[in-house]
Amino acid sequence: MPAITSADGTTIAYERTGGGPALVLVDGAMCYRGAGPMRPLAALLQDTFTVYTYDRRGRGESSDTPPYAVAREVEDLRALIAQAGGEAYVYAISSGAALTLATAAAGPGITKMALYEPPFVAEAAGDTGIKEYTERLHELLDAGRRGDAVALFMTYVGIPPQVVAGIRAQPGWAVLEAIAPTLAYDDALLAGGVVPRDRTSAIAVPSLVLSGGGSPQGLQQAAKATADALPTAEHRTLDGQTHDVAPEALAPVLAEFFGA
Repeated sequence: MPAITSADGTTIAYERTGGGPALVLVDGAMCYRGAGPMRPLAALLQDTFTVYTYDRRGRGESSDTPPYAVAREVEDLRALIAQAGGEAYVYAISSGAALTLATAAAGPGITKMALYEPPFVAEAAGDTGIKEYTERLHELLDAGRRGDAVALFMTYVGIPPQVVAGIRAQPGWAVLEAIAPTLAYDDALLAGGVVPRDRTSAIAVPSLVLSGGGSPQGLQQAAKATADALPTAEHRTLDGQTHDVAPEALAPVLAEFFGA
């Protein structure tokens, strides 16, 4: 297993495939290399790019070093970019997009970035429940109720309770419980669900912010708000796609944007 050591000693597991300019793929909540969208996407991009996928801290084969801070995850991504040669394109989805924004603002390394539906849902008029979600999530995690924390997250993002109950009865639920503490990391990155305009205003790298035409309006509005806050960003909607974007729909858009 290839791995790098981040600044605080955390081991970050990664994979490298393909050839060409370096492209790092960054997962969102509850996802990692073994359970998420990035391996199928990497397979479609590896003929054009040297694609790096990795397990964010606390997930998969990466280790963790508490206490958590956003700056530590930024160091993880910067360490992977250094491993890739010091510069890289970055594609990120959901909370991974918030991590990528923080990393781009922290210094050089990211030369272009594409973000899919950064979930700054407080940008949508009428959105409620973010503060309550954060408080309840921390209560559950502090009490060691990891399964309930995962269920809370699933319900919060719109999965019907009966579907959550069905998932909870499956053998794979234990895997989700194992990475439940990282839900608090994603929540910290999203910082109340609003676009961090003080950070984004200083990011000058070419940027593409994507949303799915079939996604909830809150996510579409969040993507548009993120693009508006970035000085050099374009916003584009992928017709018929949802937050669970199909790799086959996404890969050609990324290849075009990153200059293939």
